[in-house]
Amino acid sequence: MNILKSLWDITVQNSSKSVLILSLLLIAAGAAFAQTPSPSPATQISGVIGEVKAIDAATNQMQVRADNGVIAIVGINDKTQYKRMALGAKSLAGATDITLAEVGQGDRIWARWRPNTDQKTTPAVQLVVMSKADLAKKQQQERAEWQKRGVSGIVASVNPSTQEITVSSRSLMGPQQNIIIPVNEKVLMRRYPPDTIPKYSEAKPGKFEEVKVGDQLRALGDKSADGTHLAAEEVVFGTFKIAGGTVTALDVATNQIKITDLQTKKPLTINIKPDSVIRRFPEGGAMMLGGGMGGPGGAGAGQGQARPQGQGQTQTQTAQGPATAQGQKPQGAGGPQGAGPGGPQGPRPGGGGNMADMLERLPVISIHELKVGDVILLSSLPGADPTQLTAISLVSGVEPLLQMMAARQQQGGARPQGVDLNGSFGGMFGGVGVP
Repeated sequence: MNILKSLWDITVQNSSKSVLILSLLLIAAGAAFAQTPSPSPATQISGVIGEVKAIDAATNQMQVRADNGVIAIVGINDKTQYKRMALGAKSLAGATDITLAEVGQGDRIWARWRPNTDQKTTPAVQLVVMSKADLAKKQQQERAEWQKRGVSGIVASVNPSTQEITVSSRSLMGPQQNIIIPVNEKVLMRRYPPDTIPKYSEAKPGKFEEVKVGDQLRALGDKSADGTHLAAEEVVFGTFKIAGGTVTALDVATNQIKITDLQTKKPLTINIKPDSVIRRFPEGGAMMLGGGMGGPGGAGAGQGQARPQGQGQTQTQTAQGPATAQGQKPQGAGGPQGAGPGGPQGPRPGGGGNMADMLERLPVISIHELKVGDVILLSSLPGADPTQLTAISLVSGVEPLLQMMAARQQQGGARPQGVDLNGSFGGMFGGVGVP
């Protein structure tokens, strides 16, 4: 049971008890259950860990989305054993015997087979289950913790000699604030891989040395009395990019959008995935920012980015399309303010309103509702091809936001050379997610 104790200790020390940790706990619990006595690594029972997508009792099959994204077909029969494991349990000793009827879609399971068994043709020996309701309750607790004790922003500097990361964060109308985060061996570091839709449960182990200036970062821990330092327990980061421009073409069949990049003036292809979230900034949205931003064609809407009033201003959620979010936000995917759409909208350092929260409340639309000439902003995790981006969160009708940021830059003494999208909107249009 030592491995179980160690994993539980890790979970307690890092108050974000992520689905990743739960997966490890499942593995450890199953391994401990299978010991009769301790088997060698060669005889460990194999299995599939993932989320139940569908159950067909008539054919004795269960469809499971494994943690690597692969859909696995798990065979079951009347000899398959079902165990419900309580969250926080250190072993299967207190697990409850249940039936197939008590396993549901969305539950997290570990389907297990005997050694040297053909998983494709042989029913699973045992299913260890964590219910969807229990996971949702735990995630709600974790989100509340991130909201209360989390900070997010853009990495302003990295100091290798002191192992410190300085994060810059600014609210919608408030001043910029820097927070220094010391990193030691006790801090759980995780990062999002490139060209993906970020999901907190799928973040990879990271290192201090991988953090770069300009990265989006979110950290959980205790703030100092003056709010300038954070004693971090967990850090999640990624090299995100905020891009924007005018839509020049739409292909709803392939879920691709062509734009003229706002900063480079070059063509850019935006790929919309099932987990991408598309929203519409409403007509008159400048009033949501406190007003005074002017109409289309004002500061920041220049450079050929203004569009006629009234174009594409639908605020109602429409029928589902191939790229629509169906009114639901993908759990864990990066959302406004660096929180996944399913994650918390935690307070940002600094005062004033919160643009991320505002964007989160915008109506979800489908790719069908976008039009040539729309001005969009989006977040992505760039891959190897700089001409292709996968949209995490995309917002259309953003001229008022561009006007506001351009005016702010000019008030700060910057020459009118266009809006710094990453500096202005990093973490607001989808980025580092939390549970």
